[in-house]
Amino acid sequence: QVQLAESGGGLAQPGGSLTLSCAASGGTASDYAMAWFRQSPGKEREFVAAISRTGGGTYVADSVKGRFTISRDNAKNTLYLQMNSLKPEDTAVYYCAADLQPRGLRPSYSYWGHGTQVTVSS
Repeated sequence: QVQLAESGGGLAQPGGSLTLSCAASGGTASDYAMAWFRQSPGKEREFVAAISRTGGGTYVADSVKGRFTISRDNAKNTLYLQMNSLKPEDTAVYYCAADLQPRGLRPSYSYWGHGTQVTVSS
């Protein structure tokens, strides 16, 4: 059973950048399709981006398209989310997720990290 641990969150100014990482342990990362979701207070968990097992296929939500990039390094068992041109509305807890089956946009992944807070404010 894979365990996921996010890092890299923090405070950023509008227009700034952050890179989130998600380290996978207890399993082989390349066995899992992975994704990023986010959740703000009072809102449902929202899909951000997904990536296939090999990294050859990616999908990004319209709300972050052109600003966020999902990638993975299976040799390091690590998933990344590069976030550029950050906006205050990007403020949320960001979660990484993994599943042996592709789950796409749905928050039905089997394994979740504990999340990392991203705050965008001047």
